[in-house]
Amino acid sequence: MDGIRQWRIAPEGAAEAVAPESDGFARPVQGVFTWVHVNCAESGAREWLEAAPLEPLILRALLAPETRPRCTTHGEGVLMNLRGVNLNPGDEVEDMVSLRMWVTEGLVVTVQLRRLMAVSDVQESIARGQGPDGAGELVARLALRLADRVEPVVAGLNEKVDVLEDQVIEELNALSRRELGDIRRVAIVLRRHMAPQRDALSTFEIEDLGWLRAHDRSRLREATERMTRLAEELDAIRDRALVVHDQIMDARAEAMNRQMLLLSVVAAIFLPLGLLTGLLGINVGGMPGADNPDAFWIVSAGLLAIGFILLLVFWRAGLLGRR
Repeated sequence: MDGIRQWRIAPEGAAEAVAPESDGFARPVQGVFTWVHVNCAESGAREWLEAAPLEPLILRALLAPETRPRCTTHGEGVLMNLRGVNLNPGDEVEDMVSLRMWVTEGLVVTVQLRRLMAVSDVQESIARGQGPDGAGELVARLALRLADRVEPVVAGLNEKVDVLEDQVIEELNALSRRELGDIRRVAIVLRRHMAPQRDALSTFEIEDLGWLRAHDRSRLREATERMTRLAEELDAIRDRALVVHDQIMDARAEAMNRQMLLLSVVAAIFLPLGLLTGLLGINVGGMPGADNPDAFWIVSAGLLAIGFILLLVFWRAGLLGRR
């Protein structure tokens, strides 16, 4: 069955593939644990898992439609949910793929509903004879591979923010607000899963489980620190994107203020000129210069002089040419 893969893994990392049709959950021999990986995207995999000898609580947790990163002990085992970036063609990278796990000393069951490349990385290492030497080591490897796949995405977001910050300084008009919004959205979604994933790994590391060795705890601590660093970088990206957004808003507000100032100055210059022309245009007797053929040119020269004086006053007051 394509959706189900099962291995017996010895302490030195040598793995033996086991056919699920014949053995189901193979019971490990002394010092050997079994890893069963179920890809529910394949036909028949979900039905096979539902018929497996698992407690209803564990089965519901493994097949839940929606999950968040968490770690919960149940008897001698641990229920854990982790998330990885979606690198499948045509999908959004922030539409993260869940990895559900039931972990005991002799059995690890992992379930995915969509393709997760971090799992494929671990499977390839097993095929090369470099498998994990225990259940705790397997969880740590999966967590580290998940972090490996997230890091290029976070680095790409950092580079995009760098470009946008340069554009704010050099050419504001070329800056894409839509791209800035996409960066903020991706960073927020990834951060929403990285922080609880860090907590889940930290909880697993400190659980009082007799089969979790010091080496396993050290590897889990390393995975926790990687997740912590990724969460902090996503926080920084989100904050930097917010600063860029504020700079855009400040620059646009400043440009609008300059335009409004220019309109105000123009209105202030033409207001007295309009008052004078309106006063001279009233249709009543006794208007000075009504019989003088040079009166129009005298009035026009007076208006130009008044306009020039007003311009000079505004310029001396610093209202013209202000940046």
